[in-house]
Amino acid sequence: MLQEIIFFCAAIGVVFYVYMTWYFSYWKKRQIPAPPPKFLLGNLPGSVTQKRNLTYDVDDIYREYKAQYAFVGIINLRQPNILILHPDLVKEVLIRNFNSFANNSFANFTDKNTDPIFGRNPFILKGDEWREKRGEITPAFTTSRIETMYPVIEYICKRMTKYLKYGNEQRRIGIDAKELAAKYSTDVVSSCIFGLDGGSFSGGKAIIREMGKTLFTPSWRVVAYFVVAQIFPYLRKFYKIKFVPDNVEQFFVDIMKDAVTFRRQTNVDRFDYLHYLLELQDRKKLNELDMVAHAITFFLDGFETSSIALQFTLYELASNRRVQDKLRQEIRDTLTKHTELSHEVVSQMPYLDQVFTEALRLYPPIPLLAKLCNETTEFRLKAGEYRTIEKDMQIVIPIYSLHRDPEYYTDPDKFIPERFNPENGGTRAFRDRGVLIPFGDGPRFCLGHKFALAQVKAAIVSLVSNFELSVNAKTKTPIVLDPRQFLAYHIGGIWLDFKTISS
Repeated sequence: MLQEIIFFCAAIGVVFYVYMTWYFSYWKKRQIPAPPPKFLLGNLPGSVTQKRNLTYDVDDIYREYKAQYAFVGIINLRQPNILILHPDLVKEVLIRNFNSFANNSFANFTDKNTDPIFGRNPFILKGDEWREKRGEITPAFTTSRIETMYPVIEYICKRMTKYLKYGNEQRRIGIDAKELAAKYSTDVVSSCIFGLDGGSFSGGKAIIREMGKTLFTPSWRVVAYFVVAQIFPYLRKFYKIKFVPDNVEQFFVDIMKDAVTFRRQTNVDRFDYLHYLLELQDRKKLNELDMVAHAITFFLDGFETSSIALQFTLYELASNRRVQDKLRQEIRDTLTKHTELSHEVVSQMPYLDQVFTEALRLYPPIPLLAKLCNETTEFRLKAGEYRTIEKDMQIVIPIYSLHRDPEYYTDPDKFIPERFNPENGGTRAFRDRGVLIPFGDGPRFCLGHKFALAQVKAAIVSLVSNFELSVNAKTKTPIVLDPRQFLAYHIGGIWLDFKTISS
């Protein structure tokens, strides 16, 4: 009996080993270069061990092969993926051959039946459904609408400034930049989307902030599903995952109902995103879930990625006093000319734009972008050689690696906003080459990037005008991305000091 059990366990072990290594020769058979994978880990051990951020695993492969090839094959746990190494292929995937790579890889993990909220998000939707939803949302992010909402953003900036000054009076030392940026972003999007006061700077816990946290904190179920789905990919065909918990879904349904009821009953004429959603509901006869899904799309575009971008910009300003002083002088000079800072005026501050762009280059909120190949196509491997890319292949674009490549950027790990000076071609020279893509590129370019720019720049102007920023000793340096997070977060957080500048 014991012998039979041992034999059975050994047989199971052999079957499992064969299954997990089945694709280890996949790239060799197709004459595509690839690093040797490891059993249970593939080429991206960080996704399993969580001892190192996945971005760094990708970056190691990028640096090893980029001088020789335009792309390589990798194994993610056991699944073959393509890793792009050349910016020309980035533009091929995102722009020139967009129809072959129109869908994001997340599209296979859920749908609107399983997750009525996230499944209706343009980031998830495919094909005609994506085009329809994007067409509905795009007009909400016009420059004129952002200009109309700018006084709301400015008001929240003043509340944030007051919050920090009060903390200084209470001798509070060390501010968690992540939490500060999240409070600010929460209040901005709460007001612009739901017409609500988020109350993040009023003391205590703001419930909408807590619900926002939950949206971006994957549960153990979600993490486990991603791992299992990589091992057994056919699972995604008959079992989808719900990203938005039931209590969070109900919370946003309720506040949307209340916001719509209040706005219609009071006839408040406010040219914000809620105003646009009400017009869209009347025109398209949107149901309740469609309204909430659109609101969550605005919330996602304006909340987490914006707060990440803000905290890292503040960190670099605090770490580079020369840059901070130069930016402060630009703000003062601009105020002297215009007396007040409107959205139009702030948008025309060149050094502010360079500072923010440089922070996005060093710390793109989404370090890796994953696309799906919708149809069999070809990629150029190197001069004169092409390889077939099969349908349903996942394509990984290493945004972080491209942004820190010394071939494209001098001293790529240093914070040098002047690299984007107009005489050097500005940001466009880098975007046109495909090596500056913090918001993606092509038809799936981030919908909310204009709104993100507006709210983050307003916060930077407010904080640099009123405070001298410095890095608190609680911040661990150098910056290391948290291996447990998909988005760019620093291990241990970023802690800053804000010293009030006397008027």
